[in-house]
Amino acid sequence: MRGRPKSELVLTEPERDELVALTLRRKTAQALALRARIVLACADGQDSKAVAVRQRVTPQTVGKWRARYVEHRLDGLLDAQRSGAPRTIDDAKVDAVIAKTLESVPDGATLWSTRTMAREAGLTQTAVSRIWRAFGLQPHRQETFKLSTDPMFVDKVRDIVGLNMAPQVMAMVLCVDEKCQIQADLPPTLV
Repeated sequence: MRGRPKSELVLTEPERDELVALTLRRKTAQALALRARIVLACADGQDSKAVAVRQRVTPQTVGKWRARYVEHRLDGLLDAQRSGAPRTIDDAKVDAVIAKTLESVPDGATLWSTRTMAREAGLTQTAVSRIWRAFGLQPHRQETFKLSTDPMFVDKVRDIVGLNMAPQVMAMVLCVDEKCQIQADLPPTLV
């Protein structure tokens, strides 16, 4: 055995099934599918150089994803947090903007604009625009804007947006009472 010693990579049956599913699913990001193929090949006992040649990556790439999988399991295949400025708007402020957008109208107007909401909420117009975009709110494009009276509306919107942003394996979404403000365009794998 040449090179540095490697920690043993043993997969459980559910882990192997999940990795195989990642490689076969059409909607999986190609980078994630590649990482799953690398881990599966390493778990089958293939040499890192052979895996690198077969997957058309460098041996260092194989070593990186093998080590991350050994240390963090399936979570290790996801992208690491990037550096950058920390969030300055907390969830409570986001919830307040969404609730105010959906449950009230500004004085002397029929609907909120990003600028009037920004003044009201003490945020920048850009921040309000990003919040509305993230939750699919477009009060300026509705001829008649319906206000939701559901107290759990923000939580439900977060769930739907979360499914769109990070689709789950074997998830099924049923829509019983669709609100006109939220169009749940789900990937075909979830329908």
